[in-house]
Amino acid sequence: MLKGLRWPFLALVMASIVMALALITQPDETPQAAQAAPTATPAPADASPQPSPQPTLDTQPLPPNPTPVPPESILVEALIGRISKLNPLLATYNPVDRDITSLIFEGLTASNEYGEIVPDLAESWTISRDGLQYIVALRQDILWQDGIPFTAEDVAFTFDLLSNPLFPGAPELHEFWRTVEVEALDQFLVRFRLTQPLASFLDQLRIGIVPAHALRGAPVEELGQHRFNLAPIGTGPYQIETLTASEGEIDGIQLRAAPVYRQRPEGVEGFALDRIVFRTYPNFQAALDAYNAGEVNSIGRVPPARQEQAQQVPGLSLYTAIEPHVGVLIYNWQRESVWFLRNQRVRLALAHAVDRAALVATHLGGRAILADSPLLPNSWAYRPGDWPAYDLAQAQAVLETARSVLDSPPAPPESEAEAATGEAAEDAAPEGPSEGQPPAEGADEPPPEAAAEDAPAPEGESEPPAAGEGEPPAEPAEEATEELPAPEAPPVLAITILTPDDPALGALAQDVAASWSQLGFTTAVETVDAATLQSRLEAGDFDAALVELSFEPNADPDPYVFWHQGQAEDGQNFGGMDDRRVSEALEAARREPYGINRVAHYERFQELFAERAPAIVLYYPLYIYATDARLEGVQIAFMSAPSDRFRTVQDWRFSG
Repeated sequence: MLKGLRWPFLALVMASIVMALALITQPDETPQAAQAAPTATPAPADASPQPSPQPTLDTQPLPPNPTPVPPESILVEALIGRISKLNPLLATYNPVDRDITSLIFEGLTASNEYGEIVPDLAESWTISRDGLQYIVALRQDILWQDGIPFTAEDVAFTFDLLSNPLFPGAPELHEFWRTVEVEALDQFLVRFRLTQPLASFLDQLRIGIVPAHALRGAPVEELGQHRFNLAPIGTGPYQIETLTASEGEIDGIQLRAAPVYRQRPEGVEGFALDRIVFRTYPNFQAALDAYNAGEVNSIGRVPPARQEQAQQVPGLSLYTAIEPHVGVLIYNWQRESVWFLRNQRVRLALAHAVDRAALVATHLGGRAILADSPLLPNSWAYRPGDWPAYDLAQAQAVLETARSVLDSPPAPPESEAEAATGEAAEDAAPEGPSEGQPPAEGADEPPPEAAAEDAPAPEGESEPPAAGEGEPPAEPAEEATEELPAPEAPPVLAITILTPDDPALGALAQDVAASWSQLGFTTAVETVDAATLQSRLEAGDFDAALVELSFEPNADPDPYVFWHQGQAEDGQNFGGMDDRRVSEALEAARREPYGINRVAHYERFQELFAERAPAIVLYYPLYIYATDARLEGVQIAFMSAPSDRFRTVQDWRFSG
């Protein structure tokens, strides 16, 4: 991380980058394979590809009020955060880095405005019948921004980095790619071998490809400190031109339209924005102040809570889109103190008792919309089921069908296997009991005393005399009553909802708790900070919890890690939700590599989710982007990450 660097060290880093940039263009460092001329249709003689000028590194502090930039060709955008590593393999956790690298690098695939996976650096692909082998044909007209041809060697090199045990980036990236075999079959053909079918595999190929000739020979474990991270070379529409620093920290970057991209068919007509400048700020207010001062003309993200303030700024246009998150109230199926949450009828009653539409409108108006599926509504897989409607009378009626469960908590399981069978017992049970039906899960059983009365007397012991045979006269009825044990009180049905320390979400949870109280549950809300919430979720230390499940940065709708019963330990199934029917639908969708068939599996998944009510889906949060009203061509559709706002950047231009 560059944060905290002082001037002497920063100057040394900058100087080393300048020297390195000169070296990476030397012929003796270029691999033989990369020197071969591309086989695509050659460019016109007057537009032959030339290595692009290497970036200069300006270490002078920015003036307090920079001269306004020419609006017709330069977009200056405010980002909240800090620039760290402009390497797509290392940008997983930093939104600022992801925003910038999305313009510099490309993946083999991309997502379109509907969330569908389409070719990018790949030209086409074929999938084996068993779904274990993908052969990807690469485009043959691609150049790196320094003029070197892009080949299969770069692809194999990129994924070899990710699979290396010493890879310093996100562990989940390494854990996935270490299981995939990658082989360059020829200059423009790559084969991927999987250990098991994964229908969303093409989505994994959206990660930015890095140039082998710029990074070869560097120790993998030192990738995080490589000069490439501040002087990247990609194949995307923009390339780095200048870095700026202030008070010892990188606080800005200037990109220019890449000449080699302009020569591609898709780049010929675009680029009204010749330059895109990113400046970083510590918070939204500082970014808004910069806009009002004329220092920037767009803000990368407006916090939903500040939307109303942003709407009052003259000349500022706001664009909204659904973030790739789903706000969900999950239950802890593994916690014995809330054993009743494993019962389908109890969960249905709780769902009927919550007026989701009113809660979202009251507490999250302007920052979220009502959710009706565990999948994103702008995804190709979205087909919501018939979600339980708000109906307090229906909630009470359904709850009555589970009264035997509520009145008789099960004994603590003796093994994990016994604990995992709770939901299986109710799978075949209808919403209400029927004549001749066996007792529902948790139903009353004969007490041990009753069973003992029916057993024969132990050997050597005489049976008790019959009534009236040698017995003293019976005591008065009232005296006998005094000796009987008091009836056992019904168990306390208590649920505490764990929530993040967001006032709006806390208020929403309080209203949910109030609704459940009307059904006879003792309810409470516990608010904690983000770090505590995460640790409590991972430890399973909660009854119910209000969480946002994030699909970012994936475009594929696969929710396997959230809802499959096998993901309680290694995934994000924090509550240990254990429903075999739901899991089977997710498994079938993963095994099916063809989208038209996956739609049917995900439709089944959503129907089961509404029917089984394993959790309560509440809202989809909104992403808000702010720009100068004169900026035209901005269109934000499906988002796998905020960086998807740049999907149509080639159409952006300032009016007037």
